[in-house]
Amino acid sequence: MNFVTKKSLDRRTALKGLGAAIALPMLDAMVPSLSAQTKAPQRLGFAYGAHGIIYADWKPRGVGRKYEISPNLKPLEGLRDHFNVFSNLSHLEADTKGDGSGDHNRASAAWLTGVHAYDRTRPGAEIRLAASADQIAARHLGKDTPVPSIEMTLDAASQGACDSGDCFYVNTVSWRSETSPNTAEIHPRVIFERMFGDGGNVTQRRARMRTEGSLLDSVLEETGQLSAKLGQADASKLDEYLDSVREVEQRIQRAEANVQESLELPDRPIGIPGSFEEHAKLMFDLQVMAFRSDITRVFSIIIARDLSSRSYPNIGVPGAHHGISHHREDAGLMAQKSKIDTYHMKILSYFLEKMRDTPDGDGSLLDHSAILYGSGMGDGNLHRHSDLPCLLAGNLGGKFKTGYHFDYAKDTPMANLLVTMLDSVGVPIAKLGDSTGQLLLDYNRV
Repeated sequence: MNFVTKKSLDRRTALKGLGAAIALPMLDAMVPSLSAQTKAPQRLGFAYGAHGIIYADWKPRGVGRKYEISPNLKPLEGLRDHFNVFSNLSHLEADTKGDGSGDHNRASAAWLTGVHAYDRTRPGAEIRLAASADQIAARHLGKDTPVPSIEMTLDAASQGACDSGDCFYVNTVSWRSETSPNTAEIHPRVIFERMFGDGGNVTQRRARMRTEGSLLDSVLEETGQLSAKLGQADASKLDEYLDSVREVEQRIQRAEANVQESLELPDRPIGIPGSFEEHAKLMFDLQVMAFRSDITRVFSIIIARDLSSRSYPNIGVPGAHHGISHHREDAGLMAQKSKIDTYHMKILSYFLEKMRDTPDGDGSLLDHSAILYGSGMGDGNLHRHSDLPCLLAGNLGGKFKTGYHFDYAKDTPMANLLVTMLDSVGVPIAKLGDSTGQLLLDYNRV
């Protein structure tokens, strides 16, 4: 903070108020004077979209850097130099292997594990999966963060019977161990409070929901004291960051204001935005803040879960996503499925653009991250688990070159990419699921 004394602000400095502790973004004052710039942390994200794709509309034509961007990927065209597309990767452990129905459950289960999920409706069958790639990464990257990982979803959990009765498989893609799935959270308020504090007891939470006050109001005095000690650039950076925190909190409050309060405060806060797109943007904005303030370095999000009945009337798709994915080669239904997939890329582009435009160390948040988007199915109509949609954004601090389309040999294990990602963040593992090694990234021969 001071050039002569070489004093610096601790990286873990937080603004503390009642029921709140707001971590700060990386500031110049956190780097000791006369020392080299601290290296930005590495971050991983995993975004899941169910029911596969329409190959003709997803898969790019050509390989290498000169590929022709596909219709589904058009919303990402402005980010072309920041991501790679991988074709012909498969999760064959999601195939039936003689245990009957449950393709959707096995698709979700295998996506980050590469492991075959049992059909627990069979007498005596045990529930056994494996720790997922995000949780393996979190054990390493999460050692230095307040929250090891964040698990989110935009699709309400299935409460009824799934295609083999194993609903928990489609409600999460994150597993702490072979018997412990992580709950994916749909409520923005719960994610916000996990990041910044729970606001105290039920009475305090109820009072906060009834007021126009902000979590930031409880730390204003400390904010002013800190700002007075910072240089102009840091003070401006701090103001901008806190403005983004306030803006997100106000969006949550507006969503909650539209929900009539029940007689008893529910265990989980109410207030999911009314539209899918508003919900998605709010959850992604929360994740940008979590990365920026180094609250966590690992997240997963389910954009659409397997067996989802969500409809998308705002883009002209009034039917249920799952039903439409079984298009039986009907041109009209295929066009609707493709619309959904393109729309999901529009949602993803919002997040990636925000990551790209957020400074972080000597680059941006996206520069120091690797964000995987994909599905456990390729052809959703036939429940095929081969040639999966797979896109990886960010170069992880130079670990990857980006802007390429790679087309691998048929049925190359998608788990090989997960092994490569883990190795790139300092978690070398010999095997994950059905992996056969790391995924070859030959930039000169694609």
